[in-house]
Amino acid sequence: MEKDVMINIPKDFVVEEVATFRIKINELIETGKKDFIFNFSQCDFIDSTGLGALVSIYKKCAEKDGSVKLKSLKPDVEKLFKLTRMDKVFEIHP
Repeated sequence: MEKDVMINIPKDFVVEEVATFRIKINELIETGKKDFIFNFSQCDFIDSTGLGALVSIYKKCAEKDGSVKLKSLKPDVEKLFKLTRMDKVFEIHP
């Protein structure tokens, strides 16, 4: 079984960070990776661009029977996932 790829999410997961993040993840997906754990322990803020990037990655992985898990969300970040109902989409771990 493939191991999940652990990716650390930056402190502010906003427009400037998202472009390089997307490229990095898409490259990993092209090499056959499809199971990701996104570690939010450093992340204090995520904007709609960050959320959108996560959703599109989730869709790509789901098409390949992969998985996207989120871990160590800080309360403010977790609140955003709950407000947008994304906590129903993503598997969230403490």
